[in-house]
Amino acid sequence: MVPTRALPVAAATMRRRGLSEPLALRVVLTAAALGFLGLFIVAPIVVVFGQALSKGLGAYAAALRTQDALAAMRLTLLTAAIAVPLNTAFGLAAGWAIAKFRFPGKSALITLIDLPLSVSPVIAGMVFVLLFGRSGLFGPWFTEHGMKIIFSVPGIVLATVFVTSPLVAREVIPVMQSGGTEDEEAARVLGAGGWAIFKRVTLPNIKWGVLYGAIICNARAMGEFGAVSVVSGHIRGQTNTLPLHVEILYNEYDFQGAFAVASLLVFLALGTLVARSAIEWRARRSAAESELIAVRGEAA
Repeated sequence: MVPTRALPVAAATMRRRGLSEPLALRVVLTAAALGFLGLFIVAPIVVVFGQALSKGLGAYAAALRTQDALAAMRLTLLTAAIAVPLNTAFGLAAGWAIAKFRFPGKSALITLIDLPLSVSPVIAGMVFVLLFGRSGLFGPWFTEHGMKIIFSVPGIVLATVFVTSPLVAREVIPVMQSGGTEDEEAARVLGAGGWAIFKRVTLPNIKWGVLYGAIICNARAMGEFGAVSVVSGHIRGQTNTLPLHVEILYNEYDFQGAFAVASLLVFLALGTLVARSAIEWRARRSAAESELIAVRGEAA
């Protein structure tokens, strides 16, 4: 007869054997994963910084101090500064409506939110040209009133807001749905108003999802190329964002300058990854702390 205390040990051994793979297979899979990451992620980053610094730090700094590069940086920051708050507000409103209420057309609203992710950015840019171009549906009216949308900053902002609009909403909606409506209903029973419930109950529970969505939205807004390329007109020093400025420099065979400006976008991507990891770590820690407090409360 097998001793009783030996049963858990035997079961654990069997689980380890069942879940583990042969050493050779693990080595092959690990090498394949590392090779893929090295080929498609590490190697391009090395190439970008290698080309950017090929003529020295002086040439690198000079490429970033040109008037066109500085104008592209300012326009990129301005576009992101407008698009991210707008999409954050939209994501909170959409998440609040979808996760906390029942109403006709809810499925249609979810589908419309996902629409910009299903449409090519180039097609999205063409839509704005057809709407606000000189011969577009609303273009003549804006022209008569002295307002220019296409080939100007407003068109770039509109295109960027459109292609990035689902990003915050898609992060906030699952977080709100997982939290349920019990806390909001309890606050409502206690006499809290709608704004007080959102500010003091809902928002603290979803803050990490909101920050995560805003960071992803900011990275996409700064790096958007397709839609912005269609509506910008590629006017140097006026309507070129950083991705468009990189394209122009590369087409002019200024490879060192193109990669120098592109390195700023690489820094943006790396910063986004770091911020994403920090938020995920903080969210897990916050969830663990809340669970620990709940367990201690039940034990008491």
